[in-house]
Amino acid sequence: MKKRVLAWIAVAALSVSALTGCGGSKDDKVIKVAATAVPHAELLEQAKPILAQQGYTLEVQVFNDYVQPNNVVEAGDFDANYFQHIPYLEQFNVEQGTHLVNAGGIHYEPFGIYPGKESDLANVQDATIAVPNDTTNEARALLLLQDNGIITLKDGVGLTATKIDIVENPYNIQLVELEAAQIPRTLPDVSFAVMNGNYAMEAGFSVAKDALAYESADSEAAATYVNVIAVKSGNENQPKIKALVDALKSDTIKQYIEDNYDGGVIPFK
Repeated sequence: MKKRVLAWIAVAALSVSALTGCGGSKDDKVIKVAATAVPHAELLEQAKPILAQQGYTLEVQVFNDYVQPNNVVEAGDFDANYFQHIPYLEQFNVEQGTHLVNAGGIHYEPFGIYPGKESDLANVQDATIAVPNDTTNEARALLLLQDNGIITLKDGVGLTATKIDIVENPYNIQLVELEAAQIPRTLPDVSFAVMNGNYAMEAGFSVAKDALAYESADSEAAATYVNVIAVKSGNENQPKIKALVDALKSDTIKQYIEDNYDGGVIPFK
């Protein structure tokens, strides 16, 4: 009798392990994804019917920051997140000790320089310019400012650039470093702002119509800053993760992007 009880306990333990392991969902047909609102959660909503046809239920929770979506995937509470590009993902792993990996590139959002109190980059002398304060996005903003002749950075700094790497500041600009999500609210108080594509769109801006300058679609940035589905290492080959990536890369989603984002979101090939 004792052996039977122990055997039953072992089977039960294996069953619980199978239900709760790898990916944070008790049901292999449920996909829990943490995302920022625009365009990520919107695109996920469009993917729901595609996944439903394959028997999957997609559950999406919107977050308004760049930290918690990674923490909840690392903790196993969510299967994946969709909000970030690869340099940010890699830097987050280094700084936070997380174990997140890219499961598939979905789209690219051009960074843009947007008007604040000033509406013409010809008025950049003594300007205040808001930029994201996280490591990789600030570097990207600085590179865009450099590409437009506003500053010059130290040779070779690339994605590690910070304001201390500015070697020439001919227009005497002042950088205002802020959390990326807060930048749209500061536009009445700064001359210009460099904004992430998703936060610009959330604030009602169009890259094509409102940005004074932006990264070109065929630039190196398109490949470098592709937004990805991120999962905890070891989960990237799960069938439901592959189904999620395939749905977001489908022709249906690509057409939706082209029809709705006015150049602010570009499907990644």
